[in-house]
Amino acid sequence: MKVRGLLIANLLLAAAMAGFGAWVAARLAPGTQLPVHWNAAGAADGFQPALPALLWPAGLSLAAGLVMAAIPRLEPLQERLEASAPVLRASWIGVMGLMAYVQAMIAAPALGWNIGIDLLLAGMGIMFLMIGNALPKSRPSFFVGIRTPWTLTDTDNWIATHRLGGKLMMAAGAAMLLAAFVPLAPGWRLPTMIAPVIAASLVPVVYSWWLWRSRMAR
Repeated sequence: MKVRGLLIANLLLAAAMAGFGAWVAARLAPGTQLPVHWNAAGAADGFQPALPALLWPAGLSLAAGLVMAAIPRLEPLQERLEASAPVLRASWIGVMGLMAYVQAMIAAPALGWNIGIDLLLAGMGIMFLMIGNALPKSRPSFFVGIRTPWTLTDTDNWIATHRLGGKLMMAAGAAMLLAAFVPLAPGWRLPTMIAPVIAASLVPVVYSWWLWRSRMAR
């Protein structure tokens, strides 16, 4: 799997984000704090000093990119890595885009921008849809996919689990898009978004164990 292009793009993006963050912070009065956390209604409820608040998305984007770039070199199942490449690429591109938007949300009050959490949720939803679409095409890997003792040791279990996981991941992505664009009461917005994500994370693990137990019982 070739990662050079994505790694270069990630490094350039992280550098641009760091420069942008430093520029915005220099425009602000000493002691200015900016939002770094928002509640389900989209209202800021957590703050940090301006420079650290603006720089941590760049740092996280860089760290994530270095980890993603290292995965193909560390993966012992090299012959199966290319089948899982779409999952890795979708995750990598999604993290870069989300970190850039998070930084824009943090900088928005300082620059007079009127942007909110809705586009962040939409971006997360699109990322989940992309990953969910790619999951069924993946094959056993120690770093990419739904890695359980039962999927890693049985290709049929991996395929069946990832087919289910892909559907659940896409459902979670659709739920995020729903939460982003459909007016929902604050009490319903968070459950609408979180419940499918939890299901997409836990149900495939239980399903892979159930498949293993069912075959052992035959």
